[in-house]
Amino acid sequence: MPMPAAEIERLIKAALPDASVELIDLAGDDDHWSAIVTSAAFDGLSKLKQHQLVYGALGTHMGGALHALQLQTLTRKA
Repeated sequence: MPMPAAEIERLIKAALPDASVELIDLAGDDDHWSAIVTSAAFDGLSKLKQHQLVYGALGTHMGGALHALQLQTLTRKA
């Protein structure tokens, strides 16, 4: 079952309320997404930790309903 953009954004914002989320459907199938996530929560964290926060927000959906996610994280100063 594919995962629509609104659901991906909802999950990320539930974990990172200040996040700005930009999503692009790479294949037109709601399974392969590119995301740019900007949040003050990323300030001072390595890229690995930033990505772990986003993947943690998506939980078990990654690899299931959400087949692939190309992720870019950016820091927004609080």
